[in-house]
Amino acid sequence: MYQKILVPVDGSELAECVLPHVEAIAKGCQVKNIIFVQAVEIFHPADGMGFAFSPEEMNRLESEGRKAAKEYLSRLLARVKYGGANVQSEILVGRPADRISEYAEKNGIDLIVMATHGRSGVSRWVWGSAADRILRSSCVPVLMVRAPGCVPGM
Repeated sequence: MYQKILVPVDGSELAECVLPHVEAIAKGCQVKNIIFVQAVEIFHPADGMGFAFSPEEMNRLESEGRKAAKEYLSRLLARVKYGGANVQSEILVGRPADRISEYAEKNGIDLIVMATHGRSGVSRWVWGSAADRILRSSCVPVLMVRAPGCVPGM
């Protein structure tokens, strides 16, 4: 059923709490491809904030973000082994929720497996939720794994 799984990560322990779930799905469904993605979002100050980055500075920030993502994904891929599955990584640039949803649809992804803080109420409203935005914007099934130790209703 699931042959191509997308796993968004951001370098945090929270994001990596999905790894045992990905392993179980990979073994149980004999998954052929697992793609770990990290989105690099470059800060763009809103008009009227009183400062702006030059194009050179924006390029430097993107380059540094890509480099850090590449190093993290290399370390992650060295740690994960999922039997016969082809494990690879991809770096996306832009708003994480948008880029991840687009990537999933353009690349024939069967399932997105990602972590969520499990926030609700005011906390969710204030901080937003990339996981929620991906769930709502993607036509691909999404498995959201709650963070260890989450408390319902927080």
